[in-house]
Amino acid sequence: MPGMMRGALLWASRNNWLRERASRYGFVRRSVARFMPGEQIADALAAARTIEDKGLGTVLTHLGENVSTAAEAESVTRHYLDALQQVRAAGLRSELSVKLTHLGLDLSHDLCRANVEKLIQSAGPDSIVWIDMESSPYVDATLDLYRTLRRAYSNVGVCLQSYLYRTADDLASLLPMGPGIRLVKGAYLEPAKVAFPQKADVDENYFALAAKLLSKEARSAGVRTVIATHDRNLIHRVEALARTENLTAADFQFVMLYGIQRAEQLRLARDGWRSAVLISYGTFWFPWYMRRLAERPANVGFVIRDLFGG
Repeated sequence: MPGMMRGALLWASRNNWLRERASRYGFVRRSVARFMPGEQIADALAAARTIEDKGLGTVLTHLGENVSTAAEAESVTRHYLDALQQVRAAGLRSELSVKLTHLGLDLSHDLCRANVEKLIQSAGPDSIVWIDMESSPYVDATLDLYRTLRRAYSNVGVCLQSYLYRTADDLASLLPMGPGIRLVKGAYLEPAKVAFPQKADVDENYFALAAKLLSKEARSAGVRTVIATHDRNLIHRVEALARTENLTAADFQFVMLYGIQRAEQLRLARDGWRSAVLISYGTFWFPWYMRRLAERPANVGFVIRDLFGG
């Protein structure tokens, strides 16, 4: 049943008819508020201030993907450049996380690269710009662009997804570059020929990849590792591994989404680990919201309670 629910939610995330209509309903908007502070950059910055005051880091992402014109991609780029200025003006440490299709990847590799380069340069050497990984057809293009950018800049990182069979090989090919890697499970509807269909296999691959990222080899290569999961079992396994290897907070970081496992985020920080929160905002939230629900179908209960006013 959880697998069927996840499949239905991921199907819904790609349905434009649902996206256009569901966002009009108050109970849906109330439910999504659990996972994002608002649609405007001001909402995200206010949340970032509250979170950073508690000793956690923050990462900002403006929701959207698959723009259809160069003008749209330029507008998104300008938005992020303005966001970086506002982050600095507010004295925040927020980093950015971007989708390449939001910056024009479907239109032109060179256009997209130029837009990302503007963000990397504006962010400065001490602030990483993270490149999100999208669905499997985009993996090769995303990694090709990342490799190009990494040769020129140290402050750029990329997400890898543990549900894809190929990710172990992708990680091995990236390690000599000393990359920034944010390891996630993956949140798109993928066929069994490219992705593990069973959660247990995704989890075991996640831990194997995390162990590789935290290995002496990876640390010697200068890898920056971010463990991005809400799975407490995996978090505890990574903590145990880190203690066994005598790792410190300087060696890696945990990142979770806004509104999920808040107590665990604070607990990690209290226990001496670096912990950060990824804050999403924007009007294009329906596909992202469906994917968040699909990561843990039990979250659908929040929507049902809101529907009935519980």
